[in-house]
Amino acid sequence: MDRLEAMKMLLSVVDAGSISAGSRKLNAPLPSVSRKVAELERHLGANLIVRTSRNLQLTDAGREYVAAARKIMADLEEAERRASGEYQTPRGTLTITMPVEFGARYVMPIVLSYMETYPEVSLNLLSLDRTVHLVDEQVDIAIRLGDLADSSLYAVRAGEFRLLTCASPAYLQRRGVPEHPSDLADHYGILFNKRTFFWTFDVAGNPVEAVPRTRLEVNTAANCVAAAVGGAGIARLFDYQVPDELASGALVPVLEAFDQVSLPIHIVYSGQGQLTLKVRSFVDWALPRLRAACKRGGVS
Repeated sequence: MDRLEAMKMLLSVVDAGSISAGSRKLNAPLPSVSRKVAELERHLGANLIVRTSRNLQLTDAGREYVAAARKIMADLEEAERRASGEYQTPRGTLTITMPVEFGARYVMPIVLSYMETYPEVSLNLLSLDRTVHLVDEQVDIAIRLGDLADSSLYAVRAGEFRLLTCASPAYLQRRGVPEHPSDLADHYGILFNKRTFFWTFDVAGNPVEAVPRTRLEVNTAANCVAAAVGGAGIARLFDYQVPDELASGALVPVLEAFDQVSLPIHIVYSGQGQLTLKVRSFVDWALPRLRAACKRGGVS
């Protein structure tokens, strides 16, 4: 039995949540994956997983073995990177995750220029609006918006963004300019992505909820921007989503005195093992360019 192959299959099965999902992730026949896991259990003389009709659960022995297997696979990958010279020159595949819209607007141009400068590095980009576990999902770098949870990851701050309230000049001329969050009760708001429809503002240091009327609900930021520009109502958007509209005057900020909260933008990478040159080179390349791009786009 190839124990390394069996370990890889077991980890894929565990990460995917079931043997069938693991086989799809590996692009391997389901019977082969099931047989390999069973062979590994027989070799160890212990049950590692409990199979159910919907998913699987790790036994106590399984949890210990999976943790050890992850360390073995990480150490093996580290040894292979050293042997291939990845610590002497940036090369190999660099996997980066980033938020969908922010990534397309601000990160993609930086990625393309990086590729021109470092031709031996290939990029795998994951545009996802969720938090990716870098180690478990084998991702090298994440661009993250908002406050970071405490972790073993390293992070460098690239800027900040804020939520703003805005509307088109035509709408404000027609309905009037709100001077206080309480005025929103007489205004139409654009509901974005089925969020509970109240907006929170800072009034004299205290959070205050405001509830505008609503006739329009959208599920993408692009449609929210288009609706606001078209005069459908007042929208709350992140400043990085509307730099062109603000610059051209198609959208006008309102209630700015009550929109005070800023959130950070970070480049995040794992602190496990020696930092490879491909990761270091991208962080060093991207950081000043992302900071400059954010400032040009109206993000602090």
